Amino acid sequence: MSETLTVKPLSRPFALSLWLSVGLLLLVALWALFPGWFTGQSPLAGDPVQALQAPSAAHWFGTDHLGRDLYSRSVFGTALTLQATLFSTAIALFVGTLMGVLAGYTGGRVDSIFMRVIDILMAVPNLLLAMAIITVLGFGTLHIAIAVGLSSVATFARLSRGEVLRSRTHLFVEAARVGGVGHLTIIRRHILPHALAPVLSLAALELGFALLSVSALSFLGFGAPPPQPEWGLLIAEGRNYIAAAWWYTTLPGLTIVLTVLATNRLAGFIQDRVEEP
Repeated sequence: MSETLTVKPLSRPFALSLWLSVGLLLLVALWALFPGWFTGQSPLAGDPVQALQAPSAAHWFGTDHLGRDLYSRSVFGTALTLQATLFSTAIALFVGTLMGVLAGYTGGRVDSIFMRVIDILMAVPNLLLAMAIITVLGFGTLHIAIAVGLSSVATFARLSRGEVLRSRTHLFVEAARVGGVGHLTIIRRHILPHALAPVLSLAALELGFALLSVSALSFLGFGAPPPQPEWGLLIAEGRNYIAAAWWYTTLPGLTIVLTVLATNRLAGFIQDRVEEP
């Protein structure tokens, strides 16, 4: 006995927005992997004579207060931001799913202990919890990724636990248990395949939240130290020049917003267009 997936047809506006989102995410991925393909400007070297220049053909995003090219800094800053986002999502996915599967399948005291931990984690706002974890670990992009990932564990744990509780009541799971199949085999062959689909959908949605959290913590000064470019740090550096140079914060901020929207659109496709009958 197995469940099948039904794929709904896409409307033309939704398909267009989906392809635009995929294209933007592909561009961001290429920025992170091959930044030199997209700009010949140095992200670190500046010319004080060119300080706070408006966007132009020479400087697409304008320049900062030290005359550095903001487009170049945005492109080269993608790698740090994206690495932290992906690593934090992977931590939340792995740790949260592991906790949820163990709690849902084992039940009893293990389930009770894990759920109390999850309740405590969910009682604290994610960003505040991440800041508390960074205070213990120290500053840096890697520590931001760990903090954001751990702060999101509870969401994955609660969802995966619910899916496991639903899946373990299926007749084929009961038949495997009665037939003497080991617990690890039951989890691997029968529980996880049914629980992973909604969890992976949540992971796609979590990417956008993780990107916002990583950028917010970088903005607050918890990430990479200057002059290393990072999306949140670029906005933080430009906040004192908003009146004189609107592009300093607006264009890096717009990059973050568009990336998050594209990620959410892709997550919406996974959640809304692929469903269980």
